[in-house]
Amino acid sequence: MSGIYIHIPFCKQACHYCDFHFSTSLKKKDELIHALGKELQLRKDEFKNQKVETIYFGGGTPSLLAIEDLRFLISEVYKNYEVCKNPEITIEANPDDLIKNAVISSEVEMPSRSVFEDYKTIGINRLSIGIQSFFEEDLKLMNRAHNAEEAKNCLQEATRHFDNISVDLIYGIPGLTHERWIENIETALSFNIPHISSYALTVEPKTALDTFIKKGIIENVDDDLAQEQFHLLVETLESNGFIHYELSNFGKPDFFSKNNSAYWQGKKYLGIGPSAHSFNGTERGWNVRNNSKYIKSLAQDILPIETEILSTTDKYNEYVMTGLRTIWGVSLEKIETDFGLNYKKYLLEQSQKHINEHLLYLDDGKLLITKKGKFLSDGIASDLFKINLS
Repeated sequence: MSGIYIHIPFCKQACHYCDFHFSTSLKKKDELIHALGKELQLRKDEFKNQKVETIYFGGGTPSLLAIEDLRFLISEVYKNYEVCKNPEITIEANPDDLIKNAVISSEVEMPSRSVFEDYKTIGINRLSIGIQSFFEEDLKLMNRAHNAEEAKNCLQEATRHFDNISVDLIYGIPGLTHERWIENIETALSFNIPHISSYALTVEPKTALDTFIKKGIIENVDDDLAQEQFHLLVETLESNGFIHYELSNFGKPDFFSKNNSAYWQGKKYLGIGPSAHSFNGTERGWNVRNNSKYIKSLAQDILPIETEILSTTDKYNEYVMTGLRTIWGVSLEKIETDFGLNYKKYLLEQSQKHINEHLLYLDDGKLLITKKGKFLSDGIASDLFKINLS
């Protein structure tokens, strides 16, 4: 088994671009934590005799949880699953939460403890910090809860306690110049961060950002600008020793995300919490996207999950999509072994046009994407998909 993802569906406020499942009310937080523990218990037999290599707290904003909540959930994993010796345990965190809780005083006579020390005490060994930008105007446009000063103060404190840190940065923001984008990257680099995840700002339907653009309050996202900033990102990070191991992820050697790498390599994972997805090699499952329904269902010992059995074509399409996004590429041997010779022939036929256009290339039996094609990888992958006529 690869790992366990635990979705924490709470946020302090709604970012204008986000369409993930979350609630800005913490009223049902305790009930939700109990339900997460119950789901971990009920699903333990799904991954019998398999080791948990990673535990990932995502969201939402997991850093809103108290240490006691996180300790409880980690203990439930250890109680119900076989965990490897040194698992990667990641928590997604917002700078304002980390700074607010940087020093937590207990008894007057006792020395103060930082939230970073508390995280390490319960086994968390990797931080994924949602910086997004070091500029106030960008943060306000996205309705982030933190400000630029908190972003920098957070990283200054975090790097005193953790070596394994990832930060998120967003490019393609309306009004973000190339100069400011490069400054964002260089600011992150100044803290010796070993991993950076970076995404183009995407306008998702029914988000506040979508509404503001339609009303003309915010200018629309410029895809050409985003593509230029993507190439600036790749060039800057690779020249600073980062490996561009997945479309949106860059890591120094030995600092790739083990949790996310497992997704892209088709390993099994268990998704716990409302809206969380799971994959066991043959089936994909997803939990109900509603906190109240999720809590109510688990209170009755009923798993609030829907599943689908993936066809050979589904698995082929997914492997092509994830493979092209990574430095591992798409193995022609795996295509023939797992899906059949006809799939391999189809893949080679469909990819020829992109090879001719220098967007794809073949190397040592693998189909890989060129630097020129990286920003277009999802669109290229869709051209290689087979349609499941059944």
